[in-house]
Amino acid sequence: MSIESIKKRIIAIDYGTKRIGLAKSDPFQMFAQPVGTYDEPSLMQELEKIASSDGIECFLVGYPKNSDDTENRMTTVVDRFVERLQSQYPNIPIEKIDEFGSSRQAGALLRQSGTRKKQRQKKGRLDQAVAAMLLQSYLEHSL
Repeated sequence: MSIESIKKRIIAIDYGTKRIGLAKSDPFQMFAQPVGTYDEPSLMQELEKIASSDGIECFLVGYPKNSDDTENRMTTVVDRFVERLQSQYPNIPIEKIDEFGSSRQAGALLRQSGTRKKQRQKKGRLDQAVAAMLLQSYLEHSL
C-alpha cells in the first residue's frame, strides 16, 4: 500500500461515569485497536496526543439506549460529554452509535478469545473491548 492510502484515525469512545474505553483505527481504517481506559481528563490528553501524531477523522461515541430505543439517564450524560468533545474539537465530526447490548457482546468475545477470567475482570478491560468492538463493526460496515 502506498503512503497515500494512510488515513487519519477514527476514534471510538465507550463513555462511562467511572471509566471511558478508547479504541482507534489503524492507519488504513481496516482494524480497531484498543488504546486503553481513562477518566475524562486523561482521555482528553490521550486524544490530544492522537490528534497531533496521527490526526483524527471522526469520533464514534457509544450511545446507550434502552432495548425499546428510548433514552435513559446515561444518554443525557453522554450527550453532555459529546458537547464537551465538540467544543474541544469543533472541526471533527462526532457520530453517536447505538451500543445496546455491547457490554454483553464484548464480554462474550473476551471469553471466546480465551482471555482468562482474571484478565477479563480487570477494571477497564471491558470498556476498551466495547470501544474496539463498536469501532470494528463501524469499519466493517463502512467499507
